[in-house]
Amino acid sequence: MLGSALRESLAARNCSVLQLVRSAPTLPGQLQWNPASGPFIPHVEALEGLTAAVHLSGVNLAGHRWTPDFKRQILDSRVASTRVLATALAALRHPPQALLVASATGFYGNRGQELLDETSHPGEGFLADACRQWEAAAQPAIDAGIRVIHLRFGVVLGPGPGTLGKLLPLFRLGLGAQLGSGEQYMSWISLPDALAAIHFLLESDSLSGPFNFSAPNPVTNAQFTRALAAQLHRPAFFSIPASALRLAFGPMADEALLSSCRAYPARLVAAGFQFSHATIVHSLPAVLTPDRL
Repeated sequence: MLGSALRESLAARNCSVLQLVRSAPTLPGQLQWNPASGPFIPHVEALEGLTAAVHLSGVNLAGHRWTPDFKRQILDSRVASTRVLATALAALRHPPQALLVASATGFYGNRGQELLDETSHPGEGFLADACRQWEAAAQPAIDAGIRVIHLRFGVVLGPGPGTLGKLLPLFRLGLGAQLGSGEQYMSWISLPDALAAIHFLLESDSLSGPFNFSAPNPVTNAQFTRALAAQLHRPAFFSIPASALRLAFGPMADEALLSSCRAYPARLVAAGFQFSHATIVHSLPAVLTPDRL
């Protein structure tokens, strides 16, 4: 969802885009790569002279039960691919000026009601450790003098195959439910604000390091459930016990569904970025098109 939307928004600004794809290229401006096959990118010379690179790769965390094999896929799809790309960019004669790499607010782990900004220490658990490794994998680019920015995404709310795409069918049937106690905080950002923030950082030559990609008003799971149900004019009376979530999803339940992360975008705000959708009640009408209500 995010990568396709970013490509379209760059094209709308008359920016030429080279897209790295794992399958055989089907469109102009695509270059095939497979970071799992080795440390080199075929035809890497095509990357010479780029202004910037944006790396959003990562297997869907909710795509499979968290078996040991799937945990390796989660790590490899993020850490290994970032290391391959950062190393390739660092070796270019004319490397890009900036590399923006996806990360996640999962960096902070389960922190209850603690307000977290980019100076907060990393948390504990598999996801927090994965995010630490993910960000560290960009070090070859930093060593080469490339301006590296880590995009610590909260849940991105937008049309398409994202979080809302999974929730809408249930909520439209009046089956929306809070998860566990519902007291856990959810850091989120609207898709339009995520795109605008990426453009903002691409154009801000002096900025580097981690940035929380989350709206300035995180909500609890209960608040989000009520807001989405109200936007769809449906009830949301149900609650799924934490024990049922653990039984259904295993370790993912505690680290992704029941974990609390109250992230604040301190560095974006300090840099002057203006959020168009600062609250959940303003965001949902903007990202839910009439045909999806």
